[in-house]
Amino acid sequence: MSKVLHISASPRGEASESLAIAHTFLETYQEIHPGHEVTTFDLWDGSLPAFGPDAAAAKMAVFAGQEPSSEAWAKAVATFERINAADKYVFSVPMWNAGIPYILKQLIDVISQPGMLFSFDPAAGYTGLLRGKKAAVIYTSAVYGEGLAPAFGADFQQPYLENWLQWAGIHDITPIQFRPNLVTATADTDRKLAHEQAREVARKF
Repeated sequence: MSKVLHISASPRGEASESLAIAHTFLETYQEIHPGHEVTTFDLWDGSLPAFGPDAAAAKMAVFAGQEPSSEAWAKAVATFERINAADKYVFSVPMWNAGIPYILKQLIDVISQPGMLFSFDPAAGYTGLLRGKKAAVIYTSAVYGEGLAPAFGADFQQPYLENWLQWAGIHDITPIQFRPNLVTATADTDRKLAHEQAREVARKF
C-alpha cells in the first residue's frame, strides 16, 4: 500500500489557491486508490520543530562521527521519519517574495541531515538518500508569471525546491502551476486548467 503525504506550506486555508488544487489532486487520487494511505502535514500546525543552536550543534557532531543525544536532535529525527515514511509527496507551495514560504524552508533545514536525507563523501560529494520516491509540486503565485517583465518578479520558488528534491534523491517530480492569478485576464480559465492538470497527474501518480 502506497503512502501519500501532502506537505502544505500555505497558511491561508480555504482562501489558498495551492490548497484548493491540492484538494482536487488528493480527491482524485483517493477515488482511484481507495486503499492507499493519504495524510497531510500542515507545516503551520505547530508541530514543526525549530532548528536552532542545539540542533545545529548536533548536526555538526554527526559530521564529526559523534552520536548526538539532545532533545532538538530527537525532534529533527522524528520529523525526518515522518517524511521518510511516505512513498509519494504532494507539495502545495505558494510563492512568497519570489521564493518559498519560510515554514517550508524550516522543514527543509530540519530534515536535511547527514545519514538521514543525504550522505557525503569528500571525493564524490553529496548523495541523496530519499530513493524510490516521487513528488508532485503545486506552484502558485499572485504576480509572477513566466514571460512577464522583470518588474513582475522572478522565480526562485520552483528552481530552489526542485533542486533540493533532486539533491535529496527524488528525481520523479511533476510540477502543477497556476501563476499568476492577479495580473492576468485569464485567471478563471487558468485556474480550471490547473485543476484539470492536477486531476490528470493524480490519475497517473
